[in-house]
Amino acid sequence: MFLELLRKRRSIRQFTDQPVEKEKVDLLVEAALRSPSSRSLNPWQFVVVSDAGVIKDLAGAKEHGSSFMEKAPLAIVVCADPKACDVWVEDCSIAALILHLAAADLGLGSCWIQIRKRVHDDRVSAEDYVKKLLRLPEDLVIEAIIAIGYAKEEKAGHPLSSLPHAQVRYL
Repeated sequence: MFLELLRKRRSIRQFTDQPVEKEKVDLLVEAALRSPSSRSLNPWQFVVVSDAGVIKDLAGAKEHGSSFMEKAPLAIVVCADPKACDVWVEDCSIAALILHLAAADLGLGSCWIQIRKRVHDDRVSAEDYVKKLLRLPEDLVIEAIIAIGYAKEEKAGHPLSSLPHAQVRYL
């Protein structure tokens, strides 16, 4: 049930060494490609990375918040062609969320690494670092990287009592 999936899903930053099976990678890609998109323009593109050396380099994309990815057996870079759609940020965010939920449904852990509007160092943006590393076209933009693998850590879902109910208004 979908709500049970939401109740148990947590961001995972520690992964086992077990690779993600090709069948599961294919299902993750299918899920991403089925993501809702404004006017069905599908501005997103995905780069599926399973090479440990490339993932290690991707883990250095930002000064903070990406180093844990070094131990992930799989990373999916969520990119877009901004000329294809004016709401590419939203479409890419939806696709990234779909990847998270599909990973959880497949028994995998995942964590979002924000790339858009983040810095690699004082001279280079995280986006430019990733583009250069993956030899992506200049006209593509990068929203995020989703690190995926088998969870090495167990995290319970957030209890209902911890949810920010004050942020909901009923009229």
